[in-house]
Amino acid sequence: MKTKQPGQTPEFLSTHLKENLETLSLLLNDPSDLTTKVLQVGGVSYTSAIVSLEGLSDQLLIKEQIIQPIQHNPEQYASSMKDVRHVLHEIENRMISLQITNRTRRWDEVIPVILSGDTILMLEGTDEVLLIKTRKWPGRSIEEPQTEALVRGPRVGFTESIYTNISLLRRHIREPNLTIDPHTIGRRSNQSLVVVYIKGLTNPELIEEVNRRLKSLDLDYAPESGMVEQWIEDSFLSPFPQILNTERPDKVTSALLQGKVAILLDGTPFVLLLPFTFISLLHSPEDYYERWSIGSLIRLLRLVAIGITLFLPALYIAILSFHPGMIPFKLVFSIAASREGVPFPAVIEALLMEVTLELLREAGIRLPKPIGQTIGIVGGLVIGEAAVQAGIVSPIMVIIVALTAISSFAIPSYSAGISFRMLRFAIMIAASFLGLYGIVLTFIMICIHLMRLHSFGIPYLSPIAPSVQHDWKDMFIRVPVTWLTLRPLFMKPQDIHRAKKR
Repeated sequence: MKTKQPGQTPEFLSTHLKENLETLSLLLNDPSDLTTKVLQVGGVSYTSAIVSLEGLSDQLLIKEQIIQPIQHNPEQYASSMKDVRHVLHEIENRMISLQITNRTRRWDEVIPVILSGDTILMLEGTDEVLLIKTRKWPGRSIEEPQTEALVRGPRVGFTESIYTNISLLRRHIREPNLTIDPHTIGRRSNQSLVVVYIKGLTNPELIEEVNRRLKSLDLDYAPESGMVEQWIEDSFLSPFPQILNTERPDKVTSALLQGKVAILLDGTPFVLLLPFTFISLLHSPEDYYERWSIGSLIRLLRLVAIGITLFLPALYIAILSFHPGMIPFKLVFSIAASREGVPFPAVIEALLMEVTLELLREAGIRLPKPIGQTIGIVGGLVIGEAAVQAGIVSPIMVIIVALTAISSFAIPSYSAGISFRMLRFAIMIAASFLGLYGIVLTFIMICIHLMRLHSFGIPYLSPIAPSVQHDWKDMFIRVPVTWLTLRPLFMKPQDIHRAKKR
């Protein structure tokens, strides 16, 4: 066994309890929340120590299930405790009813256990310690997700506890092949992260690629799954999200059953789903809870909303500045009358209103919830009306900007909505220089970028390009569920059948 050298961190525990407690305090930098209970094992003359961190461990559980059984050791146990190893064996197998995760002699295994909220039991005369599961982290209860509200569907959302989130997935998928691959990320934070997939269904190449990228992570701390997303995505320069984040267990369940992979990080309710395709921007769990005709119409409406969000202000700028002949004769007079006295060209007018709207949207998020909703709705109406009366913008521009803002809220993915809002400004600027030609040119550039983009080996425009016609049944429209008997083929699942019509 290696001995402790001056200035050197010991690798193994000692057989002396006092020395181990001093070393533990030294390794943890003498924390004020470290709880150490030294007591005699009842019936025998052996000293033990129970060590945990207050606030992360269940102190009541430790008292009732560890301390009391050890102190009030029945006499029949004492006769079998001939030496210290027998004492440790009796404590592990007969006195403590809690889950004992491991025995260890190594400090590098003890420290992460304590910092995770579990308890260690040391005994005088042995260099082995028991690692006992007693973690009880503070957290909120399960409630409906605030960012993904549905009219119809489960009112359940993920929480900040990774163990609660795993249990929610197991509740939905009672399948022994549901695989949980554990990882630890963060050199200093040592956070728990798990990769979830269904063995025998998910493409093994996808699983291997996900694990490879996660193992390459080298960072101090990941406060949210969004940081992991940025580290492992294919193209950090792309404005489009290549990994979906969600708070809904039903959405993750559906994705896993399609052959996708989920990443859960401890400390955040947002789960990452990959790979992610452009068509997924139109999809919502609610589409499958309604009849196929209703779900299809809603998807088409979202497609129209994306078009309005991207192109409506740019079309107004291009037509008014470069192609006024395309406007119907009577509408020309109406637009001219509404713009009378406006000192700015259409592009400046549009940019002023769009920037103002983005400021209101951001302010509404940061302010307290009741005030934020008032600022977002009333503030937009008041500022728009005041701008029209002051002659800064025209009434038709207020209508266009309002319609654009409403359309952006119809996009299910918040991250995708931000991407489209960014691209809208680029298309508006292109329209101000080249008119409709600028809009078409920008659209072609976006399409080329989407054609080149991949998400974990899957083309971003699948199943459009490359074309997988079978998967068109669940693309812009959704056919009846009785026709959706196969999983998405572009995902290359090992088991392609998900239902059989009898």
